[in-house]
Amino acid sequence: MNKNKTAKYLAGLTIRLVASYEEKNSRLALERGLTESEFKCLRLIGTDKGLSNKKIADRMNLSQSRLTRIIDGLVNKGYITRETSSKDWRCLDLTLSRKAKLFVHKLDKLNYELHYKILNDINIIQQKSLIISMEKLYSETEKWLGKNK
Repeated sequence: MNKNKTAKYLAGLTIRLVASYEEKNSRLALERGLTESEFKCLRLIGTDKGLSNKKIADRMNLSQSRLTRIIDGLVNKGYITRETSSKDWRCLDLTLSRKAKLFVHKLDKLNYELHYKILNDINIIQQKSLIISMEKLYSETEKWLGKNK
């Protein structure tokens, strides 16, 4: 395969991979009675400590008012608590509840098990190559987003 065809194949493969993760996440959200937006917000809060509501809204490409409705849903469902930030009254301090921490832990475990299985099925040289390739893909995607210039 030439580089042009390889690039097109890799782009398509990446899109399918992301779509598969999103489908799995949708199913997990539905099992918990969460909307997809609530699930995504919960994952952001659970994986990146110290995110402000503004940063969450930016990452989710939402207005502050839309994010507030999502946060209200998560509070009402017992997944997070919120308090006004002591540093800035316009910001919220969002904390995962015990219920949410258990759920995030379950999600992390499912991801770990999937990736462990993948690594178990390939030899060490392929594992190293996979990691290097994924790091490159991530790095280039971050550059594409303007995060890592």
